[in-house]
Amino acid sequence: MTNDALWSGLALVGALNARVSGGALPLGVGGVSIDTRSLAPGDLFVAIKGESLDGHDFVRTAFERGAAAAVIDEAHAAELSGGPGTLYIVKDTQEALERLGLQGRARVAAYVAAITGSVGKTSTKEMAREVFSHFGPTHASAASYNNQWGVPLSLSRMPVDTRFGVFELGMNHAGEIASLVQLAQPHVAVITKVAPAHLEHFSSVEAIADAKAEIFGGLLEGGVAIVNRDDDVFERLIEAARALGVTHVFTFGKNPEAQARLVSYETQDGKGVVTADILGLNLQFRIGAPGEHLAVNALAVLLVAYVFGLDLDAAAAKLEGFQAPKGRGAQEKIAIASGEITLIDESYNANPTSVRAALSLLADAKPGQRGRRIAVLGDMLELGPDSGEMHADLAGDLLRARVDVLFTAGPQAARAFYAVPHSMQGAHRRTSAELEEPFLAALRDGDVVMLKGSNTMRMGALAQRLRADSAAATKPNEGP
Repeated sequence: MTNDALWSGLALVGALNARVSGGALPLGVGGVSIDTRSLAPGDLFVAIKGESLDGHDFVRTAFERGAAAAVIDEAHAAELSGGPGTLYIVKDTQEALERLGLQGRARVAAYVAAITGSVGKTSTKEMAREVFSHFGPTHASAASYNNQWGVPLSLSRMPVDTRFGVFELGMNHAGEIASLVQLAQPHVAVITKVAPAHLEHFSSVEAIADAKAEIFGGLLEGGVAIVNRDDDVFERLIEAARALGVTHVFTFGKNPEAQARLVSYETQDGKGVVTADILGLNLQFRIGAPGEHLAVNALAVLLVAYVFGLDLDAAAAKLEGFQAPKGRGAQEKIAIASGEITLIDESYNANPTSVRAALSLLADAKPGQRGRRIAVLGDMLELGPDSGEMHADLAGDLLRARVDVLFTAGPQAARAFYAVPHSMQGAHRRTSAELEEPFLAALRDGDVVMLKGSNTMRMGALAQRLRADSAAATKPNEGP
């Protein structure tokens, strides 16, 4: 095994419960991948059967791109044996990936936190990554790797010398988090906020809370639960934690009874300026991205830091290095023909709570001299039978955010479009692609634009188009 190898070839045999075919064991693998598009030379490729694609169809591509070995199932062994590389053959590749994740967790003596919630999971995880990395080797879920593939994949990628692990757990149905948290085995479990997301699969917000509370069932003995004191279902979450045997609970939020309490928040120079009381300690610090919702979730990160025994003053100071992840509130200047606009890219998914948080960012933004606040909203999906009403209810939030122009895409978002004053209506179209032309044509120097919508609505494509046009407009002219 090489010094920089993540797993030795021999260790993988036991961890995967595999038989080997096609060549000698690799000395080691540098990473684990389930996607040939992001696979790095020396990685182990695991052929997972997804909803629309089967990884077994890409095994040969994986080897062409430098995979050290591949994990396949017995059903494909005959057709893939005799190929260009070493194969670990297992009964079921999903189960093998989960076993590898469990082994990755078991071999590491790290403090581990698991984070779930209807909104704020990824940004909270990234704030924790930013803070903890200053105190020791830190490993966190990549992007939003929070499902049945992402969690074991993230665990399997955790280096042996990791001191702090931070993992995001997501779900669409009851029972999913219960399975994922058994893999992560955290010392601390955080629920950022419970909101009306995935109501298509749940009867109520209370049912969503019950599903999120499954995270407490996987805490290691003596583990700590951290819960949002402002949450409407706070008491339900506390009862669930106690029913699952959790005896240590900390709370965060704006509520006066929260143990980590937001005292004040304001935005200055594109950063959040926070005053907080954390277990009686008064802290003043800056967060590298604006948004009161980020400030609230930063309190949860500082509670995790407290549980992990880190200095709170030092931990809070590290939050200034945080940058909002792509599609989750990142702000950037974009060149257009008439000048420059500010883009607030919130295009990664949406529910009523996250849309309101995004609108608060837009409200805090300061347009240029001739600029306007422009909201571009796509449908919020999986909201169940009350979806139309939830979209229409955003009209009041749009007015409070002082939005000047609203563009919408999708049949549900139309309810918001026609509920606002005519003077605010920019354009409504069936899809984001159809909205592109009138939206781009309306932009002018000084505008601040916020994009938001469920992933399926592809609102991020508008951000990509803006960036591409900006890059083309600012590209230096080449000489003859």
